[in-house]
Amino acid sequence: MRLILLTLLALSAFAANSVLNRMAVGQGLIDPVSFAGVRLLAGAVVLAALVGLRALAGGVIWPGWRGRLAGVLGLLTYLFGFSVAYVALDAGVGALILFGVVQITMFAGAVASHEPVPPLRWIGSGLAFGGLLVLLWPGSTGTLSLPHALAMAAAGVGWGVYSLAGRGQSDALAATAANFVLAMPLVGLGLAVLPGWSGLAVPWELAVPWGLALAVVSGAITSGLGYALWYGIVPLIGAGRAAVAQLAVPVLAAGAAVVLLGEAADARFIAAAGCVLGGVALASLGAGRSRA
Repeated sequence: MRLILLTLLALSAFAANSVLNRMAVGQGLIDPVSFAGVRLLAGAVVLAALVGLRALAGGVIWPGWRGRLAGVLGLLTYLFGFSVAYVALDAGVGALILFGVVQITMFAGAVASHEPVPPLRWIGSGLAFGGLLVLLWPGSTGTLSLPHALAMAAAGVGWGVYSLAGRGQSDALAATAANFVLAMPLVGLGLAVLPGWSGLAVPWELAVPWGLALAVVSGAITSGLGYALWYGIVPLIGAGRAAVAQLAVPVLAAGAAVVLLGEAADARFIAAAGCVLGGVALASLGAGRSRA
């Protein structure tokens, strides 16, 4: 039960990131690239501080180089691919691409590492993904921007790789802090070599303080602490079950948007939520039986 509650807490943090991003970027309070940069910086500062405080009691400071390259590159690819993609993509299409690619990446990682993936988990994954199709497929057709679609697909690969890299980490907090801190110089180098590289960032003085505050909350709490918790959970539940569990995030985010942003919940949302959560439960049941 404790593991289930911790998993729900981590998934809620991921959903909160979507809501915070909508509140800040969607309302024009800050541009997408600046939001991602502030999010990364805030997460690095908080995580480094926590590791430093824990070190006073003899805790681990440096987790080692294992998984660092995949963790750092996966984190950066996800953060900035996600932000850049939503400049042009419809929210439903973008989320569908993101979580679909995450699903594929993590299941591929599970198969490549010879982790057992029982048939019931595949069935549950299919049901959950079908629910996402119902929930996120746009009501009207439009021209899809291929470059931005590829950016979101890259974000999905990045998050999948980041999650897979967490499987071999013995200290989740130290590993997450190292990933965030090591990512910062790469961002600084990119901005120094290619100023205005994205063509999206607005001058800092145009960023509304409330937008910056939302980015800080997203980085320090729902990203930094949420990712540290996720790194501690993935080795316990396995890559396959983790991939399926993350399919519940769009449903959680949509539910939060109903409460916080006044978005309507219609019959399609209710039906999709049933499919996604039912699929997650079915896949988890299959994983549990495979271990019995």
